[in-house]
Amino acid sequence: MRKRQLGVIALAAVVLGVAGAAASTAARPDRDPVRLSATPERVEVVGLPCLPSSIQLGLTNTSTADLYADAELTAAGPVMLDRALVSSWLPAWEPDHTVTAWVGVTAPRDAAPGVYEVGVTTDGARLTVAVEVLPLPPKGPADNQALGEQATASSTHANFDVCGAVDGNTDSDQWDTATGWNDGTSGTFPDTYDVALAGPVAVGRIETWTLDSTRYPAARYGLRDFDVQVRVDGAWRTVDAVRGNSAGHVTSTFAPVTADAVRIVGLASNNGDYSRLVEIEAFAG
Repeated sequence: MRKRQLGVIALAAVVLGVAGAAASTAARPDRDPVRLSATPERVEVVGLPCLPSSIQLGLTNTSTADLYADAELTAAGPVMLDRALVSSWLPAWEPDHTVTAWVGVTAPRDAAPGVYEVGVTTDGARLTVAVEVLPLPPKGPADNQALGEQATASSTHANFDVCGAVDGNTDSDQWDTATGWNDGTSGTFPDTYDVALAGPVAVGRIETWTLDSTRYPAARYGLRDFDVQVRVDGAWRTVDAVRGNSAGHVTSTFAPVTADAVRIVGLASNNGDYSRLVEIEAFAG
């Protein structure tokens, strides 16, 4: 499962071979009959740890014989990739069959905005994908301090991404396909979900979205009991103890404190299995 609706950036997963996909230069059949493609053809990313981007790389065997292919990836400037090589067995099916692989794209917080290139090469084909590093989203006193910051959890279900609850998406209808977090230990509590802020900042309000949709109502699948905590001078402090909850959205307000992290401690869900979060936001007040 791939989750890529990421806060200020919307990255559409487009089927290979349609508009928005980049294609390689013509392969040299005498050396390598592999055709390369990538979706999207232009990628946007910001330098926040939980707002990564991705490229869907495609390898197509245009010959009449099965083969094994290696595609090497390189990134220019501050752009970083989560893999430097994609290797795959490519069957010679008719019509041609494209094998796809996801490649994660990130940039450091101090990356200079601009357009950089990711290069993909095989023996006989080359593909270039443009990656635009965008300016960091503003984070003044009125902005969400948790957006895109590094999240960690006591456990994460294999179908989910730990960053799913700080990606800017509060839509429960997309929880099981595009966003959100689910712990990985059914029926075992407590579960913790932490977000390390960029630095010590004033926090006086935390918005918690647990699962709540027509298919998955909060009264059955959402968090029932949980603690809202902030980290002050290295120690966790509980600022709200929510009990008996059946709502999908809970607002916790308290006297502002200078904190460098926020945490949700899941103590029980309404059906007793998992802790589920759609989004966590932290504000000055």
